[in-house]
Amino acid sequence: MQKSYIWSLPTRVFHFFFVLFILLAFLSDDEDRLLNYHALAGYAVLILLIFRFFWGFWGPKYSLFKDFPIGIQNVKDFIINIFDSNQKYIGHNPLASYAMFGMLIVTFLTVITGILAFGVQEGKGILSFLNSPYFKDMKLFKDIHEFLSSVLIALIIAHILGVLSDRLLHSKHETLKSIVTGFKVTQENESIKLNIFQKLFAFLAFVAFIAFLIFSLSQPKNILTASIHKPIDYKMQNPLFVKECASCHILYPPNLLPKKSWEIMMSNLENHFGDDASLDDESNKNILAYLVKNSAETSTTKASFKFLNSIGDKDIIALTKTTFWEKKHRDIPKELFLNKDIKSKANCKACHSDVEKGLIENENIKNLSDFK
Repeated sequence: MQKSYIWSLPTRVFHFFFVLFILLAFLSDDEDRLLNYHALAGYAVLILLIFRFFWGFWGPKYSLFKDFPIGIQNVKDFIINIFDSNQKYIGHNPLASYAMFGMLIVTFLTVITGILAFGVQEGKGILSFLNSPYFKDMKLFKDIHEFLSSVLIALIIAHILGVLSDRLLHSKHETLKSIVTGFKVTQENESIKLNIFQKLFAFLAFVAFIAFLIFSLSQPKNILTASIHKPIDYKMQNPLFVKECASCHILYPPNLLPKKSWEIMMSNLENHFGDDASLDDESNKNILAYLVKNSAETSTTKASFKFLNSIGDKDIIALTKTTFWEKKHRDIPKELFLNKDIKSKANCKACHSDVEKGLIENENIKNLSDFK
């Protein structure tokens, strides 16, 4: 038995970054404020997959897809002889080959559906232009993305269990250790060696990947995460709306409530949440027309879509009375809304710094720890 060099440095570096960024993607998945970083982790994984695709055709032996023993007979032979300490597979064994192909394919589909969901639902990234025409199906790609993420977790667990079982049954081959060192104990010397083309390709790919990371971290709102939705200057669009509606409370964007809600609200201003906010007929008609023209039905922002669906046909005029608002804020301690910097559930601006510009971007939501 002797040590053979079977996993080249580029292959091992790919494996390290692949694991790292998939982990980062999963860790940033549940936090709204980290959505942009979640997307960037997904883009990083996509770049790594592109490298692995070409490496599977142009790389060294054992990293090539054609060297993966995926035939049914190979699987049968491997299972029958699984307790044999002298396994004949130097690179991936048949089961590991299927797991590897499965992870690469499912990861690719997960990233693609994630980019689609990011563009369709959030209006961000390279596919943000899909936000308008396909917004009615915004949940489709997210649901598929989440399903594929679950499948990927299952494949990762299967892969880890396979590595651990190999460690238990064939420890002398040092398969687990080879992921770090590149060396595996084999019966014959099967060491690989990279040619100049492979070295150059791997080096350029590594430089490109590091450049992507530097660019993404130094320019967080780049083309990969930029939003199609731009801040709105309501004062320029309708000064009367800003003057009358922002004199007593924050300016609520017209696109957060449906047409019906605005009509109900503007028809009963003498009893406006306990206050008399009556306007002369001309001013009332002017503001109502503006609100209806820019209501939730006309917007493709995620918040507009969510509030619109949450309200439906109900006569709701307060955002805080919607099931969507309650669901999004259910984990926030009730006493926090009594904080001197918030004072009320209706004070959206306390946490959403861009709400008076017609936006509720995840990355602009303040941390609860900011309120003492």
